[in-house]
Amino acid sequence: MLPYIWAYRGRVIAALATLIVSKLSMVGVPLVLKQIVDALDTEQSQTAALPIVLLLIYGGLRLINSGFNELRDVIFAKVRYHAMHQLSREVLEHLFSLSLRFHLQRKTGNISQDLNRGAQSVSSILNYLVFNLVPTAAEFTLVAFILLGGYPPIFAIITFITVFLYIGFTLMITNWRMHFRHRMNELESEANGHAIDGLLNYETVRYFTNEQFELNRYDKTLNQWENAAVKSQSSMSLLNFGQGALIALGVTGIMIFAARGVAQGELTLGDLVLINTMMLQLFLPLGFLGIIYRALRYSLADMDRVFKLLEKPAEIQNKPGAQDLHINHAAIHFENVDFSYDPEREVLNNISFEIPSGRKLAVVGPSGAGKSTLARLLFRFYDVNQGQILIDGQDIRAVTQESLRRAIGIVPQDTVLFNDSLLHNIRYADANASMDEIIAAAEIADIHNFIVSLPQGYETVVGERGLKLSGGEKQRIAIARVVLKNPRIIIFDEATSSLDSRSEQNILESLKHVSAQTTTLVIAHRLSTVIDADAILVMDKGQIVERGQHQNLLRSNGLYTQMWKLQQEEKTHAIKEHQSPL
Repeated sequence: MLPYIWAYRGRVIAALATLIVSKLSMVGVPLVLKQIVDALDTEQSQTAALPIVLLLIYGGLRLINSGFNELRDVIFAKVRYHAMHQLSREVLEHLFSLSLRFHLQRKTGNISQDLNRGAQSVSSILNYLVFNLVPTAAEFTLVAFILLGGYPPIFAIITFITVFLYIGFTLMITNWRMHFRHRMNELESEANGHAIDGLLNYETVRYFTNEQFELNRYDKTLNQWENAAVKSQSSMSLLNFGQGALIALGVTGIMIFAARGVAQGELTLGDLVLINTMMLQLFLPLGFLGIIYRALRYSLADMDRVFKLLEKPAEIQNKPGAQDLHINHAAIHFENVDFSYDPEREVLNNISFEIPSGRKLAVVGPSGAGKSTLARLLFRFYDVNQGQILIDGQDIRAVTQESLRRAIGIVPQDTVLFNDSLLHNIRYADANASMDEIIAAAEIADIHNFIVSLPQGYETVVGERGLKLSGGEKQRIAIARVVLKNPRIIIFDEATSSLDSRSEQNILESLKHVSAQTTTLVIAHRLSTVIDADAILVMDKGQIVERGQHQNLLRSNGLYTQMWKLQQEEKTHAIKEHQSPL
């Protein structure tokens, strides 16, 4: 916590100074009030002058207390909100640094809830410490000095016993009931995750008429949360009653001894008022101390989840002293690569191939053969188990991730867009691109005419995850991004899988132009889209089973030939169905 607030250490010191002034003035209030009461009680001849001065001092002290409290809030606001800002940014930055493996396993709703709670907990903790706990401790110390210095020890003894019993009782009960709060947090995050997951997959839910199923899942978790919340509230009521009883006993005991002192002539009415006022000033914040302590523990519990995120190590990190990738020819070389997402399932086995500078290599094969994994490894979202991947002779594990990914562009199979304008989504590839460059990229991707036909044109918002666009339109946006990025290496991962035949042919012609001067890796399902590749790899069960050019592979009568014949039959069947009358 300290690093988040120490950046504004001057403000912290100033806030503490205003706190001291505020508390000194607050403790001075009952001292002046004692003088006023004693003056009215014993100095009848001076009642016209002396109480007026004391009353003005009394009012001035209260004004100072109020003013310096507000000044402390103003001074410390920058520290408080800067800490929230820094923690939120640090957590998001760390989430971006974590591996794809983590993000494929995470639940978006849970992470979002934890991130929000963590930022709020920073503000809460600073608020409780600076505005509640420290002031209460300071006031307790000052009251203790006054009671010990000017009154019989019994008053200080009762005060100390009451305070320590109160603190001990609060700690014991609060620690016992904390597991209810932890359970509530877990269930709330789980319920939030169910809700967000269902809404993100809205169409799927409606396709399968599973609204009730999603509601039942959500409701089941909320029922568990409700039970935990009821237990939490019941235990809180027990805590509040115990705290109130201790304070009532303590104040009653002190007032009995104070009243006896007045009756015996050992204390004045002013002393009685002073002791009573001090006890009220002390026990009033002490009454809130239980609430503050509980809230502080809850905030620490919320922060615990965030700090656990921050402690999670990044699986893929730059090596110490890693240099930027230097691209000369953009030649790619996979050397004896083995890889598995988990130990039980090997995805790639002894994969070796080379893509010379400016050439196009296509990778085809059945689903699950490991084709898309090649793209993830080239981007270094994962590290290989064995072997190495080289670009212009440089092991990609020895260069910075930033420079590696700047050199590669990809059109993914599943394009997910930001809930922003089409302009923003295309410009995402190059934040400094001009409007002319964006339009040129959109024209190459065969999406410009569609965009300008929309009422808001390039400012059209695409919706959550781009749901307002068709699959083909989203893929065209992805192609426009790659064109705008203009990288030396391009990966097309089923880049035209969502396009109709006419659009596919238009884009294939454009892609030939775009990739003419780049090293290109094409991952494809439709073999007709890769017949012009310089080389084709056929993968099956994580291994390369065939390699060569289109015509050579057809003559080999292997897996490629079987896939080609099957796709041609499907194409012929589709044409016949299209031509047949209804």
